[in-house]
Amino acid sequence: MKTLKTTLKAVALAVMGTAAMAQADTLKIGIAGPATGPVAQYGDMQKIGAMMAIEQINKAGGVNGMELEGVIYDDACDPKQAVAVANKIVNDGIQHVIGHLCSSSTEPASDIYEEEGVLMITAASTSPTITEKGHQLIFRTIGLDSLQGPFAASYIINSVKPQRMAIIHDKQQYGEGLATSVKNEVEKAGIKPVMFEGVTAGDKDFSALIAKLKKENVDFVYYGGYHPELGLILRQSKEKGFGAKFMGPEGVGNPDISKIAGEASEGLLVTLPQSFDQDPENQKLVAAFKAKGEDPTGPFVFPAYSALQVMTDSMKATGSVSPDELAEYMRGNAFDTTTGKLEFDAKGDLKQFSFVVYNWHADGSKTAVK
Repeated sequence: MKTLKTTLKAVALAVMGTAAMAQADTLKIGIAGPATGPVAQYGDMQKIGAMMAIEQINKAGGVNGMELEGVIYDDACDPKQAVAVANKIVNDGIQHVIGHLCSSSTEPASDIYEEEGVLMITAASTSPTITEKGHQLIFRTIGLDSLQGPFAASYIINSVKPQRMAIIHDKQQYGEGLATSVKNEVEKAGIKPVMFEGVTAGDKDFSALIAKLKKENVDFVYYGGYHPELGLILRQSKEKGFGAKFMGPEGVGNPDISKIAGEASEGLLVTLPQSFDQDPENQKLVAAFKAKGEDPTGPFVFPAYSALQVMTDSMKATGSVSPDELAEYMRGNAFDTTTGKLEFDAKGDLKQFSFVVYNWHADGSKTAVK
């Protein structure tokens, strides 16, 4: 339920935005995520997906007589910087946002957008808590940790069948949330992890952790977090003769993990969204990415593209750019996108989303596990 202040603010922004669009025939879309920092690669995935969608939509005639303009905002995957970015977006008069990317940044930013009447669709943030607050203007085009964690756990239980399992995370909202979800599920199946510990994001030396894993005779490690830390853990594990199998979420599914870990990344298990770039219906779009020298294979590229499709299809259907009207339409309709048919529940989450287990290779490629 919006406060009177929020409602009046949204009306004021809508009037300002409408006047600006009438004058310029341009609708600005904020694209918020890490352009710098250790996970900037993921921000680039979101950016190229969103910017390609904007380019393609403009080529097809734009939206309701307007051209779209993508405006990039860098939050460096830092919660404090994300709050600053969200406030700048509001002050810039932008009412439509693709992003943020890291869950720990998206959550505080989403509170500002909801209060200030800004529609946000994240293509990458998977923490369930983001959409558990009753916000009406917050959506996502990616699956939840509450789906990915149990999915990974099911594979661990039924296919890996570890004897002595460890669960490690980076103490951040995304990583620890996933690790906890996996822990809860494997314990239900009778697998009691011998370790459940956090590391500090940004650390470089994991020798103490690896020594403890060796001492505990761990044969399988699930890691919740991002690729920079896991890449170092894999490399240092190989150097120290620790040969357990590792598994991680889409936050580690980046070719840079192979640059960090080298041969030690071979055989890493990764849960990722399905490879939308392999869909025959997306091949013309894949060619368009490659023609620009861009990589369409990243897990957040197509979800970012589909976020723009959902947003702009709603604008066309309603003849409006009002965040409230768009949000209402999005909750009541289905959308044909490059990531399939998307439908949202009352919280703004997708009703259905599929993850796939992949075998990662040292050259940065991956193959689906049969």
